[in-house]
Amino acid sequence: MEEENLIFGTRAVIEAVEAGKDIEKIYIQKGLSNELYHQLRQALRGQAVPIQIVPAEKLKRITDKNHQGVVAYLTEITYYNAEELLAGVFEKGRIPLVLILDRVTDVRNFGAIARGAECAGVDFIIIPSRGAAQINGDAIKTSAGALHRLKVCREDNLKNTLEFLKEGGLQIVSCHEKTDNLIYDADFTKPTAIIMGSEENGISNEYLKRSDIQVKIPMTGKIASLNVSVASGIVLFEAVKQRL
Repeated sequence: MEEENLIFGTRAVIEAVEAGKDIEKIYIQKGLSNELYHQLRQALRGQAVPIQIVPAEKLKRITDKNHQGVVAYLTEITYYNAEELLAGVFEKGRIPLVLILDRVTDVRNFGAIARGAECAGVDFIIIPSRGAAQINGDAIKTSAGALHRLKVCREDNLKNTLEFLKEGGLQIVSCHEKTDNLIYDADFTKPTAIIMGSEENGISNEYLKRSDIQVKIPMTGKIASLNVSVASGIVLFEAVKQRL
């Protein structure tokens, strides 16, 4: 991440949180426990900000300044609220198309997915607050600027988010290879949220259970899987095709 997005020092990070700054990630030194640390945790209560407990050596590699055991990065984008965005989509008379990424951690994959999503007219992307790619300069560059145009929501509890989307009238479509249904079997003309999982771990079982339909991309070659950014593009443009 760019140096200008770095904040160091517990008090400085608390002030950034209280000022409503969008924070990409906070690193806290292992074993830290003082009054300012507890103030920071209190300020972060209820916010979907990723926190990682790390050894002192990690912080030293990030900065040689007096960080007091706390380092944070400001985001390069603005995060949005999924409930507000979905209401806005319906108000405009659009049929929602939402993309959910479960544990996609590679920044370049994420950037490429965002680029395809913007081209496909996705209304917004939802990512978890933990186990997601950092949206940094590399992600934005790979997205060809799409991340400055496409809205991203960071949610602390994807299970609750899925339930909200279902209650809002969206079907949940999970795309993975361990199913018999093809992407052509899904009706993407309906309000839809598509879940894509990481190449290593796929989609979490708890999210698969909440899906209305599970689909796969048909493949006839010898390699059994696709890069997640390529797979996302294929599924999204099947939705585009059906909606045109």
